[in-house]
Amino acid sequence: MRSLLITIDGPAGAGKTTVSRALAKRLSYTYVDTGALYRGIALAARDAGIDPDEETNLENLFKTIALTCTKTPAGPRLSLNGVDISDKIRTPEIAMAASHISAKPVVRRYLLTLQRRLGKDKGVIFEGRDMGTVVFPDADVKFFLVADLKTRAARRFVELGHKTEALSLERVKKEMKIRDENDSTRSIAPLKAAQDAVVIDSTALDVHEVVELMISHIRHHSSNVDS
Repeated sequence: MRSLLITIDGPAGAGKTTVSRALAKRLSYTYVDTGALYRGIALAARDAGIDPDEETNLENLFKTIALTCTKTPAGPRLSLNGVDISDKIRTPEIAMAASHISAKPVVRRYLLTLQRRLGKDKGVIFEGRDMGTVVFPDADVKFFLVADLKTRAARRFVELGHKTEALSLERVKKEMKIRDENDSTRSIAPLKAAQDAVVIDSTALDVHEVVELMISHIRHHSSNVDS
């Protein structure tokens, strides 16, 4: 198949990261976790003592930071000014801060240029929340991955359980519900499926089954384009 630009959007805990990585490996594509970029900015703002609502200070912050993605055998890593922050950004605190800061126009402008530069040569899978609606409205193939809240919370609880103290499944579920509401109701780039996205419910599916469904849709798209 020719090189494509593929987007995978959806709420937290739907399995986007695991599925995106598996699909990228299957297709030998580059994988970009755009959520990690927003988390990196949230971490940088917190460490600099900047209120996410102070957009002028955020814009000044962007002049002093550099976010870089690096491929490693263990998967992609994110660095902030040369320091690996991949593990530091995977906490409920940073996740909530990222959800809040991602609604800021200055933040979205900053990352929009970076994301589109990363996707210009295609052969890339972008995982996020508005990849198929805002960042890449002309993406070749778009997916929107969903799962019920109970399943998503359980998945995230297992993922974070060994990293976070005093963590409870109920807390994860509560914070995830709040984040869903924040992401879906914000005025700028709300979380929603693109009109031409393929919606896949992963509640009762494992990673292999989701990837196979995606591969089937990708092949169908490619055959229609090439015919």
